[in-house]
Amino acid sequence: MERRTVHVAVYDTFADWEPAYATTALAGAGHHVVYVGESGEPVISMGGMRVTPHLSIADLRPGDSALLILPGADAWEQVLPPFAGAARRFLDAGVPVAAICGAVTGLAKEGLLDDRDHTGAAAEVLAATGYRGGGRYREADACTDGDLITAGPTEPVAFAREILTRLAAHPAEVTDAWFRLFRHSDAAAYETLTAYENGGAGGDGGAGGTGGSGEDGGAAAVRGAHGAHPGGGAA
Repeated sequence: MERRTVHVAVYDTFADWEPAYATTALAGAGHHVVYVGESGEPVISMGGMRVTPHLSIADLRPGDSALLILPGADAWEQVLPPFAGAARRFLDAGVPVAAICGAVTGLAKEGLLDDRDHTGAAAEVLAATGYRGGGRYREADACTDGDLITAGPTEPVAFAREILTRLAAHPAEVTDAWFRLFRHSDAAAYETLTAYENGGAGGDGGAGGTGGSGEDGGAAAVRGAHGAHPGGGAA
């Protein structure tokens, strides 16, 4: 798979709303979103959504991916070993990993936060794992340290912002406007996104470049913003 492929881990009881802002915006920017399960069997999300993975964890390779997203789950303790192991392989290979909610706790237990700045549900929640990274905990809506992105359970929009920024999905001012629109209902931000759509941008396929459908980068950015609600509806 090309490096514009983003992999999203799915497992029983995964929090379906947590990666949804990011995946919808990334798809709008021309990234290919692939869902990865422990096997090829369907899983049921926390909200009752049935998802059949495209790929099993055994076939997941960092070299095929631009990013691995790990949502939280009630059953994270059961799914931790293979997905935490995948996170370690991705980070070792220099491929970004984005974890939110319970997945952050899982990475703490795996020792992947000991030497990286991070955030999560609360410092005391991660401290209860016995990890050694307490000194690197940051009070923030979301946090990026190199190839690791983390966020707490109440911050799916900030989580998406960090992902879009790390992958340079859009120019910085467009990502900022996207965040202000969906986090703060800032009407001026919508105007910025519309101006970007109308004005277009470079067509090199990178930030602001051509999306997978052949539209210009501006249209892809705003199409991703319009559909970035977890339910997939228009803003």
